[in-house]
Amino acid sequence: MAQASEPDQVFNIAIVGQHGRLAYEALLFAASLRHNSPNFKGKLYVMEPQPGPLWSTDPRIKNPEIISALHQLGANIVPFETRHFGDAYPYGNKIEMISALPAAEPFVFFDTDTLLTGDLASVPFNFERPMASMRRTNTWPVPQLYGPQYGGLWKSLYDKFDLDFDSSLDHSQPDDYWQRYLYFNAGFFFYRCPHEFGAKFLEYALAIRDDPPTELCAQSFDPWLDQVALPLVIHALGGGRDTLPDGMIDGSVSCHYRFIPLLYAREPDYVVDLLEKIAAPNKLKKVLKGSEPIKRMVYNGRGRKARALFDQTNLPRKEQAIRNRLKSNGYWLR
Repeated sequence: MAQASEPDQVFNIAIVGQHGRLAYEALLFAASLRHNSPNFKGKLYVMEPQPGPLWSTDPRIKNPEIISALHQLGANIVPFETRHFGDAYPYGNKIEMISALPAAEPFVFFDTDTLLTGDLASVPFNFERPMASMRRTNTWPVPQLYGPQYGGLWKSLYDKFDLDFDSSLDHSQPDDYWQRYLYFNAGFFFYRCPHEFGAKFLEYALAIRDDPPTELCAQSFDPWLDQVALPLVIHALGGGRDTLPDGMIDGSVSCHYRFIPLLYAREPDYVVDLLEKIAAPNKLKKVLKGSEPIKRMVYNGRGRKARALFDQTNLPRKEQAIRNRLKSNGYWLR
């Protein structure tokens, strides 16, 4: 069970911000933090990749109005160097940015396409025992007909890094059922020290990418590399799947919506209401209108029309079916 954090515990938040969609999402994240966690005592860091040979274009936030709005919301824009991923694997931003956070200060990372829907201070983070998002599906690995199944594929990775495999298993789940094995969505994670976490995350991700076990020869690491390495990092640092109470992160306190049309299609009413409330002030509205999905879905009312296509009590089980319905009706914007 999770252990309650100290009432006045201070920690930092990190998200990634760069030119384009993520810059606007960073504004929405910051606005939701200020709205629902007004007494947050830590710092919000918007981690910005810097130009270099691994980027085909300059990834920095170019719009001065976005930068000004982020500062007004209390965000700190922090540069970090891209040495290993870049255009080839932009999800690697979340791996490389961690080392640019202040050392030995507890942190929580969120994907930028997240809204804070409740008070983050209410979450009993145990920064000694890291965890990540349990709002995940069985996206990786994909067992082959004549190859190793889930158990063999995952065990090859634990063996590669000299980690105890058996203690990572959920023994309430049957053998070779995907939920028996430690697996997360990388939409959030936390730990006591970003440098310790980041060094191990980078070490494991590069080793898997560049020298995977032979058992994984038929497996794809794009776009799953971060989510393949993450459970190994969390297990190595003494964390697991149950260090937070259910229903808070990816529940009452945060919503990882992924794309604005998906938010309108499938998230609870209070999330839709929050989005429209934090986007309403004229100062933010003027800036956020630069995003076509936000402009059309939030301000022009198309989001509510898209939502009317779905019965919230009986949503399609597969996300692809939701996307297809949005696309066929002209509401898929990203």
